Amino acid sequence: MTQKNPGKTSRSMGARVRARRSAVQALYQWFLTEQPMTEIIDEFERDRKELKKADTDYFRDILTGNASNSTAIRDSLAPYLDRAMHELDPVTRAVLCLGVYELKYQPALPLRVVLNESIELARMFGAEDSYKYINGVLDKAAQQLRPEGR
Repeated sequence: MTQKNPGKTSRSMGARVRARRSAVQALYQWFLTEQPMTEIIDEFERDRKELKKADTDYFRDILTGNASNSTAIRDSLAPYLDRAMHELDPVTRAVLCLGVYELKYQPALPLRVVLNESIELARMFGAEDSYKYINGVLDKAAQQLRPEGR
């Protein structure tokens, strides 16, 4: 089966990985600049080459979902953090928000996928051992958000 618009709306695993990578960068920018999320999405879609092969629908979904559910995401994370959310470095915060968004609002995604992708994003963008912290926080959050373990 051939896709009409390969890379743009592809649901392939690689396209989702690229969407998550760009979403972490966009969330990072959002935390630092406090720009409206719509402006950040527009900027990324206009200026970032890496989005050409990403699932742009999923990229938009992650970002608009984080923006519109930021309080619920923060509240879902708070019990598992060892400090206030605003005290986390922006990369860790972005990866945690992405992970909780997927746990809470993307129930069709397998738990292992959410955790593994979050760990990989932390290894790619975060401080040396931040992936361990992110894994611990998301694992605890998953017990509450996905008690059935899926």
